[in-house]
Amino acid sequence: MEILVAWHKEYRDISFTPPSLKDRWTGSRRVFYDRFLPLLQSMLPLRIVEVRPIQEDVLLLAHDEKYVSFVREVSRIGVGLLDYGDTPAFPGVYEKALLAVSGTFMLADFLRERGGIGFNPQGGFHHARRSSAGGFCVFNDIAIAARHLSRNGVQRIAIVDIDAHHGDGTQEILYRDAILKISSHGYGYGFYPGTGWIDELGEGEGQCRNINLPMPFPSGDDVFRLVLAFIDEILERYHPDFIIVQAGGDAYKGDPLVGLRLTDNSYYAFSLMLSRYASKGIPILMTGGGGYQPEVVARLWALMLACVSGKCIKELGPIDRETVSEPGIVKAMQSRIEHLRKKTAECL
Repeated sequence: MEILVAWHKEYRDISFTPPSLKDRWTGSRRVFYDRFLPLLQSMLPLRIVEVRPIQEDVLLLAHDEKYVSFVREVSRIGVGLLDYGDTPAFPGVYEKALLAVSGTFMLADFLRERGGIGFNPQGGFHHARRSSAGGFCVFNDIAIAARHLSRNGVQRIAIVDIDAHHGDGTQEILYRDAILKISSHGYGYGFYPGTGWIDELGEGEGQCRNINLPMPFPSGDDVFRLVLAFIDEILERYHPDFIIVQAGGDAYKGDPLVGLRLTDNSYYAFSLMLSRYASKGIPILMTGGGGYQPEVVARLWALMLACVSGKCIKELGPIDRETVSEPGIVKAMQSRIEHLRKKTAECL
């Protein structure tokens, strides 16, 4: 099973975060490319795909023209903000955001035609909405790729997002689309972006195609096991033809922006679940997403990529001791899953 990894010389340096987080964001990509990609290449059938910028009109699959023009103009000016404070503008931000989307888009096309597994470390910008940036995300590569696949004959597309922050942009853009969207994320008062509750189930053709699994803080591996079992249950019922993954590593314990307590055991279990679908010939397109502990995040990506391919590499993990949550947290998550199970039984 061939593994494709997106690469461009600028992918080591692209970041849409504030300056205080730039080294953490770019650090994850640099550690992955410099340390873990050579290891994967030595042990797996892996091919590097050099990214070329795609046509700009592809952005209109998910964004309105006025917003795209706004980003282009602010990129030319080179100062300011793209949203209300999270996502800074700088010279060339439009071109860099388009380049980030291009990697996910190219991999989607490769996998649609040939199958296999793909990974874009500079993808997963799930906070970008139809008409606005947000949460360090400019253009939503996940929604763009999903719409592109849908319009090119892929019938049953599933998006699975395990970033610690809810994929609010992906949800907003695809809320009425008949594309399955599953998001597991932290949820609590004041936590960004404040969306992703269990009653946000989609509308129109997207009814019951939008499933949120909000985990209480500070959930550990035992809570994620409950979440993962339900994700697998939904995927089995949906029978996807193509799976897009937002593989953010910020739910890992110790992340400075979050407060969940997952370990590599959760990411290992998640990738083993995905490997069952990959072994059936279902393409798996992984994107990087968030995570602000560079050494950890890069290792988690490598661990997942190897295990999804069915060839886990021992030195990548799991190496952590599993974390256990308070009984009240476990009970709350069980209640949320049971609510969703009843709701989706009616319409999925």
